[in-house]
Amino acid sequence: MISKKTKYAFLALINLASQPNGQPILIADLAQDENIPKKFLEFILLSLRKGGILQSRIGKGGGYYLALPPNKISIGAVIRILEGDLAPVPCLSKTNYARCEECRDEATCGIRLVMADVNKTLSSVLDSLTLADMIERSKNEISKRKNVMDFSI
Repeated sequence: MISKKTKYAFLALINLASQPNGQPILIADLAQDENIPKKFLEFILLSLRKGGILQSRIGKGGGYYLALPPNKISIGAVIRILEGDLAPVPCLSKTNYARCEECRDEATCGIRLVMADVNKTLSSVLDSLTLADMIERSKNEISKRKNVMDFSI
């Protein structure tokens, strides 16, 4: 499950992707537009900047903007920056490996073997989806709902 921090990050990224010509937006404006606490958003945006997803400009006309086009920002990358490793069990983590206390032999552990498949599939899906996909799917749903509403009137 992703945290509120990651949900807020996606809201901010969608907003930034909608800015004309990658125009920077101030943290205060972004926080107000998306109803995100400003201090929390500052931490999120700083993490995304350090992770290479965002860039920032200081001074007049400054703010945050996307470092990459939306179709080059993978959902998996954003989640890893904010949540850490995606591994469902600690013995599969690449960044925070820990041997499971109850495990006798990692090589034959059924839990680990099955969770390795889950981890590989989850990573594959999240890495293949992009911010552009997220935006497009939302637009498609809005369009579908509008068409249903138009039809029912």
